Amino acid sequence: MKSILIIEDDPDIALSLKYNLERNGPYQVDTAEDGVSGLRKAERSGPDLVLLDLNLPGMDGLEVCRKIRERRDTSSTAIIMLTARTDETQKIEGLDAGADDYVSKPFSVRELLARVRAQLRRAELAGNADEQESVLRSGATVVDLEGRRVKVDDALIELTRKEFDLLTALLRNRGRVLTRNRLLEHVWGYDYPGETRTVDVHIRRLRQKLGEDAGAAIETVVGVGYRYRGES
Repeated sequence: MKSILIIEDDPDIALSLKYNLERNGPYQVDTAEDGVSGLRKAERSGPDLVLLDLNLPGMDGLEVCRKIRERRDTSSTAIIMLTARTDETQKIEGLDAGADDYVSKPFSVRELLARVRAQLRRAELAGNADEQESVLRSGATVVDLEGRRVKVDDALIELTRKEFDLLTALLRNRGRVLTRNRLLEHVWGYDYPGETRTVDVHIRRLRQKLGEDAGAAIETVVGVGYRYRGES
C-alpha cells in the first residue's frame, strides 16, 4: 500500500481527494491544512507521494516543496503540485522547486488519479533501475545513483532532483537522441504536450552547474532534443 499526503487548505478539496484516492487505489491517505504542519507530516512519515497546494497559509507550497527536496530521506518523494494558477511561468517555477507534476484547478479527478499512478510507477521503476546499477561515469563526471550525488573532477555538484534525473536519463542513453517529449515522459513521469520549454530550462541549468567541459557533453540536436556524447 502506497502512502499519500495531501497538503491542501481547502477542506472540501482535501476530503474529496482523500475519498477518491482511497476508493480507487491501495493508498493510505493523510491530510494537512497548512504548509508548516504538512512539512512536519512529510518529514515524520516519509510518504510515497505528496499532493501539494501552491497557495498555503503559514508556508507556501513552493517553500514546502524545496524543504522536502532538501532532506535526504524525502528527496525522492514524488510531488504533484495543485494550483489555480495557469500561466507557464508559474508552472516552471513549481517544477524548478522540485515538483514532479503540476495540475491546474479545477481538475478532473480521473486525470489526477492517472497522474498519481504515473508518478508512483515512475518512482518504482527508477528504484528498480538504481538497484541494478549504482554508478554512472563519463570522463570526469561520476553519478552515484544510490546516494544521488554527482561529482565532476572530484568536486561535488549540487543538483536539483530533476537536474539529477535528466543527467541520469541522458547518461543511460549515451549516444542516443532523446526528444524533449521523451525526456518529459522519462523524467517527469507524464507527458506535457506543448510544455517542452521546461526541459530546455533544466538542461541549461544542468550545463551551467556541470561546468564548461562536462556540460558540453550534453549536445543539442536542433529541432529534436538532446544527446549525451561524453566518453564512456
